[in-house]
Amino acid sequence: MSTPDTSRTPPAAIILAAGKGTRMGSDLPKVLHEVCGRPMLHWVIDAVREVGTRPIFVVVGHGADAVQASFSGDDSDLRFVHQEPQLGTGHAVLVCREAIGDFSGDAFVLAGDGPLIRGATLATLLDHHEKTDALATLATSVLDDPTGYGRIVRDERDRFAAIVEHRNATDEQRQIREVYPSYACFDLPDLMARLSALEADPLSGEYYLTAIPGLVQADVDRVEVITAVPSEDVLSINTPEQLAEVDAVLRERLANGAEIAS
Repeated sequence: MSTPDTSRTPPAAIILAAGKGTRMGSDLPKVLHEVCGRPMLHWVIDAVREVGTRPIFVVVGHGADAVQASFSGDDSDLRFVHQEPQLGTGHAVLVCREAIGDFSGDAFVLAGDGPLIRGATLATLLDHHEKTDALATLATSVLDDPTGYGRIVRDERDRFAAIVEHRNATDEQRQIREVYPSYACFDLPDLMARLSALEADPLSGEYYLTAIPGLVQADVDRVEVITAVPSEDVLSINTPEQLAEVDAVLRERLANGAEIAS
């Protein structure tokens, strides 16, 4: 694992964990559904702690009290922020503005429902982000079947151009196999400033974090992309069946003696 520059301010993290998970068939907050006997959110927290992240902002909404209570006795580095109403991923980050205060370093922005995340992947992402002095760095994966995932569109220089959601992609863009599995590191003050000026999607009324890297690149050409996420780690959890699939992957990783968050 690459070792991030210890002379810099340790990164913060913003973990998006407010969703209800309506397709899970349960009133339990989505991020509290268990994988290998632990809530899926706890695996994500393990991974960011592995790389020295602090503080960790956990954006909660549905079942917020239960999510917070699940960390009782193990929450000294956690800051819970409520998102109400829930107006998209960009809005979820923006509601952390007051809690963040004068923090002026970098921050991971991650989904709380991705328990296959590894500390090693985050360390690689952070190392590249710091070395290139980027304002935004995205860790991507190349999938045999990228259906449903946001595609990474590159320009003629093979530089990042945009994230295009599957539903908005052209037939040509849907042939792209490099996807964005919601692993990102941002210069936090720059991110908050851009989110404050971001306009809502005219159809949904929501604010999308995925719009920000394209705006940064068009403005100052300081977005980096690193293909660092193993394809087997890119599994969405939206249904009980997908939860079981991820559980099986993680159990196999444990049985093989692999390090979970490193």
